[in-house]
Amino acid sequence: MNVLVTGGAGFIGSHISERLLETGHAVTVLDILDPYYDLGLKERNVERCRDAGGDRYEFIEGSITNDELVRDVVSGRDIEFIYHQAAQAGVRTSVENPKKPHEINTTGLLNLLLAADEYGVERVVNASSSSVYGEVEYLPYDEDHQNVPQSPYGVTKLTAEHYCRVWNEVYDVPTVSLRYFTVYGPRMRPNMAITNFTSRCLNGEPPVIYGDGKQTRDFTYIDDIVDANCSLLETSAADGEVINVGSTGTITIESLATHIVDETGAPVDLEYDDAKEADARHTHADVSKATDLLGYEPTVDIREGVSQFVDWYRANRDWYEPLVLNS
Repeated sequence: MNVLVTGGAGFIGSHISERLLETGHAVTVLDILDPYYDLGLKERNVERCRDAGGDRYEFIEGSITNDELVRDVVSGRDIEFIYHQAAQAGVRTSVENPKKPHEINTTGLLNLLLAADEYGVERVVNASSSSVYGEVEYLPYDEDHQNVPQSPYGVTKLTAEHYCRVWNEVYDVPTVSLRYFTVYGPRMRPNMAITNFTSRCLNGEPPVIYGDGKQTRDFTYIDDIVDANCSLLETSAADGEVINVGSTGTITIESLATHIVDETGAPVDLEYDDAKEADARHTHADVSKATDLLGYEPTVDIREGVSQFVDWYRANRDWYEPLVLNS
């Protein structure tokens, strides 16, 4: 199958691309290479996928906000399936600059949907986020929970979900939106808490927690995210749906930091700073819908996953840590 992965030089997109190449598909990646964090990591992801896919892999540098480029990529390569992972990520970043995530996360998606309709793409899988939930009414979140996003980023992701629903219902373009819950693992973004805590501990510095540390997160290991995405190559049961993809468990940020201190053996204590605006207090996924429709079963819990990540970080520290410190 000819597959387009937008944002395929990034953390999640590159892992999806790699799995697709391993299973024999042809992958085209469209990525603007935005220096949101050190581009060395994205460039390394591209080379890794190129090595895995050979002539079945093509990288195109460009933006999904360029309508003509999107149409040329989809039509010129006979794209049959789209994994839309490109986004301006970051709740805190969106508070500082709300216009950029709107243009990329909303207008960019609309360009993809228009091209998918025009050129008969079989399915568009949209990467959404637990940030669409916002204010907690009950936990764990199921997909019927109210959506009251607390950041511009969350608003753009919810808008994108509605565009996907409308394209499925009105234009007969099969779409699925997967609501990710804090994804982590090897090659993860340098500006995430797990990366930051690990780097600081391995350099003898205390992890810094924003707020009281009692906030909880549902962290999802990258392999589970890739499994959920790739299952959609085989089924139409989820067309038109929004689906949570999480781990089913939670951990406080304080416990997470303590676990990383223990795993690294760092002789440090935790430090605390002021809470960040628009950060969610709690996230927790009900994944029963994903189980019913996709056969999804998360395989890695947070403590096991963090241990694996710390081991990976140590093994790749020579090239990965400079990118973390530079981001």
